[in-house]
Amino acid sequence: MLKNKKIGFIGSGNMATALIKGLLKSEKIPAESIYASDVDIEKLEQLSNEFGINIIFKDNKKLVDDVDVVVLSVKPQIMEKVLKDISERVNDNKLLISIAAGISSQFVEDTLGKKIRFIRTMPNTPALVLSGATGIAPGDNATEEDVKIAQEIFSAVGISVIVEEYQMDAVTGLSGSGPAYIFMIIEALSDAGVKVGLSRDISMKLAAQTVLGSAKLQIETGLHPGTLKDMVTSPGGTAIAGIHTLEQGGLRTTLINAVETATRRSIELGKKK
Repeated sequence: MLKNKKIGFIGSGNMATALIKGLLKSEKIPAESIYASDVDIEKLEQLSNEFGINIIFKDNKKLVDDVDVVVLSVKPQIMEKVLKDISERVNDNKLLISIAAGISSQFVEDTLGKKIRFIRTMPNTPALVLSGATGIAPGDNATEEDVKIAQEIFSAVGISVIVEEYQMDAVTGLSGSGPAYIFMIIEALSDAGVKVGLSRDISMKLAAQTVLGSAKLQIETGLHPGTLKDMVTSPGGTAIAGIHTLEQGGLRTTLINAVETATRRSIELGKKK
């Protein structure tokens, strides 16, 4: 889908950099077909030096003119300003993809003052190491090809799922915010290791690798997490004793509540747009 396409990133922050890195590493598109614009010349020069892409300083209109796919990778707070700046250059030949949290398709179209080919996405921070999870919500005017283009872009930095736009707040609450929950779990496991006599360095390595390996085991086997849990818990053993303590502490309920609370907060933030 990306063959002969030109992709432009408005904003050159961490997520844009991750997507550029992933696209080039997967050889889905050559460097000469990737463009980036920003108000920070140092960031742009760094991208140019590292990846050999085209850079455009302070001229989002030119970027839109030069590409087929525009990835809006700016902060939600400045999205309205950016959209108004490029509105005259956006037409039916352009596909717009947003990675900004809380920015709805309705907001984008209202700001641009026109119907457009638009796809809203929610990637997460593990995309920075090409292991992300992205929710993709096509707008009303997005074509099947547009969706495939978005899937191909985000498959370069992990996995993607197609959802309805009303589900994007749930995606934000789960996978968008989820890395923060997992980092807390890794930190807590590491602290526990120190408490029972391991060094901080060893505890951190064991905790992080345990989370990584467990996730990989579930993904590659496709088995239900409960089944995999049972594989670890022998009768009267250490794991079941630890699980009993987790159940007493309400781990499941706390994680469910965290996702639900984050989802509600995403809805609240979206209403302010």
